[in-house]
Amino acid sequence: METSKRPGGRSARVRDAVRRATLAELSEHGMRGLTVENVAERSGVHKTTVYRRWGSVEGLIADALEMAQEEPWPIPDTGTIEEDLRGVARLVQSGFDDPELGPVSSAFVAAAMQSPEAARALHDFFEARHEQSAQVVRRAVDRGELPVTVDVREVIRVAVAPIYYRLFVAHEPVTERDADRAADAALAAARAGVL
Repeated sequence: METSKRPGGRSARVRDAVRRATLAELSEHGMRGLTVENVAERSGVHKTTVYRRWGSVEGLIADALEMAQEEPWPIPDTGTIEEDLRGVARLVQSGFDDPELGPVSSAFVAAAMQSPEAARALHDFFEARHEQSAQVVRRAVDRGELPVTVDVREVIRVAVAPIYYRLFVAHEPVTERDADRAADAALAAARAGVL
């Protein structure tokens, strides 16, 4: 007789509790303050269970990124590529400005610099976000605002890359104006056939 784990059973509850505790710890303490012990205590899951299932802080972060990847992303739909692309860039910019989400997002990037497992999870997260966000470019192609040859995902990458550069390479603040300028530059490149 074949047995299987029930969806939503104890295993799912444990995973959900640990993921939520990981996000809360990242929000409050950042990457440097994240420990398996604190996540175990906050989640109410024994630390040996956390170590056995997730192995390390990097494993916790990779799993939390997988959960974040599944979260809905509010894709703008204003009717114009200019405003939609600006909306995508502003979502990224405002996410890092958010007092709760910003530290978590920054911790994800920091973890990816230190751990191959976290880097793979962050890559998958970005792949999913770029695919979701590319809807704004596909709609623009359908409306005739952009050439059919445009690489829809590359337009998104180019629109948000300056935000990440400012935050994580130059360590500069990013304003809404900066986000708009990045989106406008990506749009100009797309219209010129560069992307």
